[in-house]
Amino acid sequence: MKNILIIAFLGVAGLGFGQHSEKNFIDQNFIEVTGKSEMQLIPDLIYLKIVISEKDTKNKISVAEMEKKMSDKFREIGIDIKKDLVIKDLLSYYKSKFIAKADVILSKEYQLEVHDGKTAARVFEELEKIDISNVSIDHVDHTKMEEFRKETKVNAIKAARDKAESLTKAIGQSIGRAIYISELNNDSSGPSNSMHGLAVYRDSDGESKPVVDLDFEKIKLEYSIFARFELK
Repeated sequence: MKNILIIAFLGVAGLGFGQHSEKNFIDQNFIEVTGKSEMQLIPDLIYLKIVISEKDTKNKISVAEMEKKMSDKFREIGIDIKKDLVIKDLLSYYKSKFIAKADVILSKEYQLEVHDGKTAARVFEELEKIDISNVSIDHVDHTKMEEFRKETKVNAIKAARDKAESLTKAIGQSIGRAIYISELNNDSSGPSNSMHGLAVYRDSDGESKPVVDLDFEKIKLEYSIFARFELK
C-alpha cells in the first residue's frame, strides 16, 4: 500500500525568468522551477532481533532446547524458518563469568523476517510464552523500495514540468526542452524501526499480554528536482 503526494512549490524564490549567463549553457530565455514528490509506504519487511541465552533460564535450559522451542513456535505461526530465520552471529558467542569458578554461558542471536505487524506481534507473544523476552525490532524496509524511489523521482520532475507549463501559460508563453535537471539534497525518513499500537492487556491471572497488532510508522520518501526549461 502506498500514498503519493506530489507538491509543486510556487514560491517566488523557486522561479526565474531571464537571460542565462553561466558557462556551459546557451544564452537564451529560460524558466527554472523546483518540483517535489512524496510517497509513504507501509513496511512489508520487518526484521526482528532475537537473542536467546542460557543466562535467561539460570542455565536450566540449554540454548539448543530454547532454539527448538522457538522453531516449533514459528512453525505454529506459519513462519518458514529455513527462509526467514538466520543466525546473525554465525559463530555465536560465549561469555565467561567468574564466581567460584569459570563458567561459560552460551548465547545466540537471530534475525527473523516477517511481513506485517500482526505477525510481528504474534512473534512477541509466542516467544514470551516460552520465556524468550530479548526480542526487538531491528529495522523495517519495503520489498519494492528501489522501484518506489525511482517512481517518486519521476513524479518530482513531472511536478516541475507541470509547474513550468502552468506559470508560462499565465503570461501567454510556453516552455521548450529541459536544458538543465538536477536532484536537490533529497532524503527519506525510512527505513526505520518506529512502531505504534503495541497495546497491553491483563488476563484474569493478572498476566500482561500484548494485543496482537502492531502498526509501524510509514516509510516516507521525499525527492526534489530542480529544472530549467527553454522559455518560448
